[in-house]
Amino acid sequence: MSVSDMFAVLQGALGQDQDIREEIRKVVQALEQTAREMLTLLQGVHQGPGFQHIPKKCQKAREHFSTVRTQMESLKTKFPADQYYRFHEHWRFVLQRLVFLAAFVVYLESETLVTREAVAEILGIEADRERGFHLDIEDYLSGVLTLASELARLAVNSVTAGDYSRPLRISTFINELDSGFRLLNLKNDSLRKRYDGLKYDVKKIEEVVYDLSIRGLNKEATVAAGGEK
Repeated sequence: MSVSDMFAVLQGALGQDQDIREEIRKVVQALEQTAREMLTLLQGVHQGPGFQHIPKKCQKAREHFSTVRTQMESLKTKFPADQYYRFHEHWRFVLQRLVFLAAFVVYLESETLVTREAVAEILGIEADRERGFHLDIEDYLSGVLTLASELARLAVNSVTAGDYSRPLRISTFINELDSGFRLLNLKNDSLRKRYDGLKYDVKKIEEVVYDLSIRGLNKEATVAAGGEK
């Protein structure tokens, strides 16, 4: 084979690769748009009256996830099944955002941490790497860390809205989350940096709880929480 023939073959391979990336990009853009719509919807819980509408907002977010599952099905067809990590960077960010949104919805509904398997089911993908398009563990953990930051913000806004028991429950949840992350041996630089930010979320929530204690509102919150049970 001549040099020109060799480079013609290489050009063909490059062109095919670029076509795949372009097709992936189009689907990822659609996923990003759906994620933005969900984020806008859920941001409403931070506003004063938003706490009253949490169940309704979570229900609407669940409806958006049906769109996400359809878009994920499309994404799976855009590249060879055995080349997940070759193209992973294209959807990594939006997948982490979707993990956060799923985790936020589940927390608002039940105040529990969603499992990786449950997130995968919500998104319509696999939890097991061996089964194809899956939810990478590091993407799951990144989404959970974003949840921690969102809950720190929610704790502050809860006080503004006059909900003094929620910050106490968030504090317990975040401290359990922090304890869980301490068990992990994180070697990924990006994930490690994001985990380092968790301590600031813990501190921020502790300050909110401390402020409630100083103002004597923590007793009121504890009584209210007892009444809820």
